[in-house]
Amino acid sequence: MISGSRATTRPLTALLSLGLLASLAALALATALAPAPAQAGTGLSWRDLETGSDAQFRGLAPVSRHVAWVSGTEGTVLRTVDGGRHWTDVSPGGDTGDLEFRDIEAWDEQHAVILSIGTGGDSRIYRTADGGRTWKQGFRNHSKEAFYDCVGFWDRRHGLAMSDPVHGKFRTIYTKDGGRSWTKRPAAGMPPALKGEFGFAASGTCLVTAGSSDAWIASGGAAARVFHTTDRGRTWTVTDTPVVRSDAGGVFSLAVRDRRTLVAVGGDFEKPNRSKHTSAFSHDGGATWTAGGDLGGYRSGSAFLPPTAATGRPSTGVIAVGPTGTNVSFDGGVSWKAVHRGAFDAVECTGDGACWASGPDGRVALLDGLKKR
Repeated sequence: MISGSRATTRPLTALLSLGLLASLAALALATALAPAPAQAGTGLSWRDLETGSDAQFRGLAPVSRHVAWVSGTEGTVLRTVDGGRHWTDVSPGGDTGDLEFRDIEAWDEQHAVILSIGTGGDSRIYRTADGGRTWKQGFRNHSKEAFYDCVGFWDRRHGLAMSDPVHGKFRTIYTKDGGRSWTKRPAAGMPPALKGEFGFAASGTCLVTAGSSDAWIASGGAAARVFHTTDRGRTWTVTDTPVVRSDAGGVFSLAVRDRRTLVAVGGDFEKPNRSKHTSAFSHDGGATWTAGGDLGGYRSGSAFLPPTAATGRPSTGVIAVGPTGTNVSFDGGVSWKAVHRGAFDAVECTGDGACWASGPDGRVALLDGLKKR
């Protein structure tokens, strides 16, 4: 993948929606097979887990240090309930074998929602309430112009999914029954997209939520902007960020700590080693953005570290991953340190102190060293 734009308007990006460019895939494979030790001073390192799969996992939904779900290419969905020692294939099957499940949200070992990307009917949403033994379709796209990128939830029942612009505006759909059914939010409440602006289905974090009604959408291409709603997608505002913008660049991922504190990461996936203008942060809910420190290259996923054990307060630490490595910030995105040069696509952390990452060639890992901080 990376982006979800239509072939008629962005042929290169549409090609990438079916898989990474060969050069980027080769780079990701090479770095995955030749991991580096932890960078001195961070105390953090990734510990790989054996999944038995060769799928590319851009969808990641850890529930705790024990329970996690991943989703990806070839219609693959896996689940673990023992901290990654064993994985169960809970893929939906049927006519989903060619789908790419780019995003997954989960609440426990039984309940999860997955989103597949693509044009037309390839954009779908399924849900399970029995640990993946059965899946029920809650949504299938029928618009030729829509291409869904990400899904996010405020709680078990209420959530949003977003599509690339349709008739000049990003489209969002809303559920109030846990993904059983979805309705389109009115376009009138969404600011116009710029020509050539779109979203990135790179890690399931181009749409994030906080509190009971706030959500943010990240964009790329002709802009590197962040859209914000405070009323569950009825109305939106939009703000520019300092992140690089280009045909293959922009904001790929948003990390949210609370309703006011966010970090944006991205870059240009055609120039994966370009480090400048790859992050930004906001302390006012996304109304304004400040340029953050330079990352080690293009980054596709990000997450705030778990609350500190000593205080129980939300962490100012942020972790970001991409095809050329992992970086960590202990000051909310102001500065970054290198952790690892292995390839990952997505990263998420849990309330009980675990951080998980997923990526190419069936790769899933746990972050070691958090307890020492």
